[in-house]
Order: sequence, then structure tokens, then C-alpha cells
Amino acid sequence: MTAGHSQQNAAVVLLFIHLCFSGGYQLTELQVGLCHLCNGTVQNGTAVSQFCSASAGLIDGRCCLLRKENIRDADYIIGLDLSNCSLSRVEDLQDAFSATTIDLSLNPIVNLDDSLFEGFILLAKLILPANLVCPGGNASWDKVKVKGETHFCEGQKDICNQTGYLSLNCPENSLCLPYGPGFFQCSCVDAFRGYKCLREGEFPIIQVFGPLAGSTVLVSILLWVTQRRKAISV
Repeated sequence: MTAGHSQQNAAVVLLFIHLCFSGGYQLTELQVGLCHLCNGTVQNGTAVSQFCSASAGLIDGRCCLLRKENIRDADYIIGLDLSNCSLSRVEDLQDAFSATTIDLSLNPIVNLDDSLFEGFILLAKLILPANLVCPGGNASWDKVKVKGETHFCEGQKDICNQTGYLSLNCPENSLCLPYGPGFFQCSCVDAFRGYKCLREGEFPIIQVFGPLAGSTVLVSILLWVTQRRKAISV
């Protein structure tokens, strides 16, 4: 298996873990709030609307949700349209980390922090007001263009394939994985773990969690006996 395939598979696994542990397969209150951050719904003919139709998604407020009918609680955001919402700043978009298309155009946004899109490994199309630059810079996108009052950032590039990132920024025994436009993270290869991937071998689950579980049970028993004695004495 080539390094490129390893990186791609690892990125998919990373997204799956992120979805499971962050409630991606069940719309949280924060995600619902993001979908209804401003009035209205996704308008026909917009980039998010077209993407949602092509993806067989479900429109909910300003979001396009992916719903799998055969899996319980299987809704998560794949498109977000916050265009023309009178937003002067955007502070948090992490609840839409699984989105492929995001539209923030026609808003009086003065500045946009690149860290807003950290972890957005599936983001393929971002539409911004013309005065803003694409997160990660133009080098992080395949196609960048300004049309009227709108700035288009399309085709997120894999920063790990750019010269120097794999060899200079990730330690030995690790792989560089894309983690959003302009972002990357290092993941230990098989059989290595720990700080800077220096430890070899599987994580000692029994040795680490065994004593912890035993201590927890022992403390629980002691507390139960103590409370029971107090109850009897009363």
C-alpha cells in the first residue's frame, strides 16, 4: 500500500472517529442553533442548494443534512448556507466540521480566522465576501477566484503533498494527515505510539486501565459499606 493511500485511509478513519465522538450522527443543540443562526432557509439555486439536491440531502433551516434512513440518529451537516445573514463576525463553525460546501458570502465580515476551519477535511467549496482571503491562503486551494462581491475557494489541497511538510514537520514513525485548509496533523504509523511516536508496540490497555478499574470498584464498595453503616445506625 502506498503512502498516499495510507494517508487517505487514515483521514477517513479520523473523520469517522470525529463523527462518532462529537455527536456527528445526531444533530446536537449547537448544530441546530447553527442551522437556524439567521432567518430563512437555503434558497433554491444557491451553491448549497444545488449540492444538497445532488447529495440527496435534507434542508433544515440554513443547513443541508445527510440522513441515512437505515441508521438511527444519522443526521449531520454536509452543507451550510449563512449567506446574507448580516454577520459581522464568525466565531465558531466546528459543529459543521463535516460540511463539504459552506457559503458565508454577502455578510459584512471584516476578518475570518483560519482556525475556524481546522478539522474541516471534507470542505471542498467555500464562498466568502470578496474582501476576505481563503483560509490557508491561495496555496491551500486548487481554484481561487473573485467574482463581483464574492470570493470562491474551491478544491481543498492536501497540504501533506506539498514539499517539505512530511519530512520536516512530522517525527519519524508518523504520517502527515490533512486537517483542514492549511492545517495538518501527524499520526503514528502502525506499531508506534506515544510522544512523537517513539514507543513501539500496542497500547497496554490492561496494564493501564486494569488497576484503575480495580481501584474504582474498591472505592465504590467502601463508600457503599460506609453509607450502609450510617443508614443502619440512624
